[in-house]
Amino acid sequence: MKKLWQMLKMLPPVVAAATPGVGPFLARGRWPRTQGALTAPGLNGPVEIIRDKWGVPHIFAKDEHDLFFAQGYVQAQDRLWQMEMGRRISDGTLAGMMGPGALPVDRIMRTMGLRRAAERAWAHVQGEARTIAEAFAEGVNARLKAEPLPLECSIFGVTPAPWTPVDILTRGNMLALALGGNHRLELFRARLLAEVGEELTAMILPSHAPETPLIVPPEAMNLRGLAGVTKLEGLDKVDALLGDPNIVSGSNNWVVHGNRTASGKPLLANDVHIGLGLPSTWYESGLHGGRFNVVGFTLPGVPMVVVGHNGRIAWGMSNLGPDTQDFYIEKLDDPKAPKRYEFKGEWHDLEVLREQIPVKGGAPVPLEIRLTRHGPLMNSVLGPQVKPDSEPLALRWALHDSGPLLQALLQMNTAGSWKDFRAALELWESPGQNFVYADVEGNIGYQATGKIPIRAAGHQGLVPVPGWTGEYEWQGWIPFQDLPASLNPPAGFAATANNKITSDDYPYLIAHNWFPGYRAKRITDLLAASTKHTVEDMRRIQAETYSLPAEALRPYLLAAAQPADALQTKALEEVKSWDLRFETDRIGATVFQSWYITLLRNLLSNKLGKELVNRYLASEYERHGSMHMPWVIGLMEKPDSEWFQDSKTPGKKKETRDELVRRSFAEAVQWMSQKYGPDMAGWQWGRVHTVTFINAPLGRIGPAFVRRAFNSKTLPARGDNYSVDGSSFLWSRPYEVVHGTALRMIIDLNDFSKSVGIHTPGQSEHLYHPHRDDMMEMSQNVEFHPLLFTRQQVETHAEGTLTLQPATALAKQG
Repeated sequence: MKKLWQMLKMLPPVVAAATPGVGPFLARGRWPRTQGALTAPGLNGPVEIIRDKWGVPHIFAKDEHDLFFAQGYVQAQDRLWQMEMGRRISDGTLAGMMGPGALPVDRIMRTMGLRRAAERAWAHVQGEARTIAEAFAEGVNARLKAEPLPLECSIFGVTPAPWTPVDILTRGNMLALALGGNHRLELFRARLLAEVGEELTAMILPSHAPETPLIVPPEAMNLRGLAGVTKLEGLDKVDALLGDPNIVSGSNNWVVHGNRTASGKPLLANDVHIGLGLPSTWYESGLHGGRFNVVGFTLPGVPMVVVGHNGRIAWGMSNLGPDTQDFYIEKLDDPKAPKRYEFKGEWHDLEVLREQIPVKGGAPVPLEIRLTRHGPLMNSVLGPQVKPDSEPLALRWALHDSGPLLQALLQMNTAGSWKDFRAALELWESPGQNFVYADVEGNIGYQATGKIPIRAAGHQGLVPVPGWTGEYEWQGWIPFQDLPASLNPPAGFAATANNKITSDDYPYLIAHNWFPGYRAKRITDLLAASTKHTVEDMRRIQAETYSLPAEALRPYLLAAAQPADALQTKALEEVKSWDLRFETDRIGATVFQSWYITLLRNLLSNKLGKELVNRYLASEYERHGSMHMPWVIGLMEKPDSEWFQDSKTPGKKKETRDELVRRSFAEAVQWMSQKYGPDMAGWQWGRVHTVTFINAPLGRIGPAFVRRAFNSKTLPARGDNYSVDGSSFLWSRPYEVVHGTALRMIIDLNDFSKSVGIHTPGQSEHLYHPHRDDMMEMSQNVEFHPLLFTRQQVETHAEGTLTLQPATALAKQG
């Protein structure tokens, strides 16, 4: 990054952009046209784009070609730089813009093959879905020619290449990567097994069913080249750009039947949790033309609507988190210069792809990608800490066997019934999701989706397995008809929060590692408490910060603590009077959370030692660390557990549970006093638990004045890692929010005009633009704007109207 900044210092635009007075003047010249008329060759007729006062475009077209042409145009108006950054990350061409510091990202992304998967998938896109993708790409390219490029293009000296339908599919593959991450967990579990054994591994990194034995072949227990690895540079740099890659990232959703609502018709709610950045991950729009009459949210660079509603149905999604990735240990003919790999006693040629990575300011760098039947060999791109003699690891990922999402999106957007919607979801193969559904007839439903492998007996997908024996091969895919689904469930509602969704007798393995069920329980308890739910009730549930883990653990602290001084006494009183909600003004929330982190560290230190504890809590691993909360709660019920006794320090006095609780509390109060000062006004949750929306890449590099210009201001954040209104932080770096609620919507099937939505921080990516962060504080306060649907609603809230005209119209006027 230092080399990159040296490059940036020589570029006057970045300095000018960050200079008060000069920056806004320069930026304003790059803002998009939102009023008047523009000629857009390729259109069949005029298209009206009415932007509301939140910057959301509502597109009215006479045919579907023009509708999606215009959607591509307006997305590129507002998010062209984000689309270009995403394309360069996914394609592995970032170093061509940023220099050699980005090579680790390019190497790993090219090796994982998101672009290759998209190119294969595009060959199978036919009919109307193909036509829509081509029209959308035409619109993006029309904007490239018609309006000034974003300021960042000048800073980096970039002219974006024309957008293509393959770019659309690659963008969807990026979502699959961001919502995946099981490959990381497999590597860490294997390293932990090698260092501390199966029993301790199963406790601190449990699967959902702790009684399930780890069927670990001896070959997977000795990953020589990975045993001491504490940093995976390639993955780490990708994660920094994509946001927090938690394997259970993402979201709450629920749907309530009319027999539990005040109106008698369904309500549907969705809040999507993901890595937070600037601009927003999501893009809002209304689409009106041909068969389409839909409003909602999509990903920049992708046509149609991913979550939202049309005139008959509404839908939302959360991350199912299926395990669709496995590492295979391969046997090669020559570890240094392999040409073949073994499978079932026979040798097969490696498929070798030779590519050149462009590098800004230097010569292209060659890359050889070697593939086995399982997938690409990953060792060389994981990072320099991975030893050359480490076991060859190939990554199998169901994405490479999955179909494109375009046809699924088309059928979802135009569906009018549960039957139509399920037919669309059968085509939704990656990433695996939980979908909730409601329609104007009063039906509600739930459907799990995804291409999820069926593993051979003895292969649980928990650790790398031998690839040469043939014993651990995938045996096909869970049939769509066997994936969990429900229509009009007896409870009168369906809700998901990345929790386990199947009973123990479900015949297939979807995943081992689900998010603990605290969010799901809180949501379902609140839904079950009333039969007269309203839109406002749905909002209150989305804003819920009550902590079930704190409810379970606080009694142990209050019973055991013996304050040694006035500060500890006051801190304990704050915890005692705390209402168990992580609201921004709560001091007790901070005291409790600090005590818990200290308790967790002390518990782990008793068995693992300081170095391994730090590695467990380090950012590389703690993205999976939310799984430790049920384990800690369970331990507190066993006061005589050996986990409360220090077995790593010879001669140290053995502690009881209550003694460890007391010591952890005293250490936590001391830490808070040193970090935040002795005045407890500075301990309020919103003062220590904050969120800043970070721009990629300029918000992460360079001096403070550049970061200030390109990032958002810092806001107090509600919620925590386990609350319904989630704002997650890393356990080793409290309390900076890295993952949170990026989108909320509530759909009223009785009256669509009462539906509301919001995403954060805003619609526009453009520096200093009024819609760049105007929804940020609203979102933090769980406030909404109307999810405008009818033309009358749109015109009532209109801020500007842009008409795109075909070239023929201009010729006629001339």
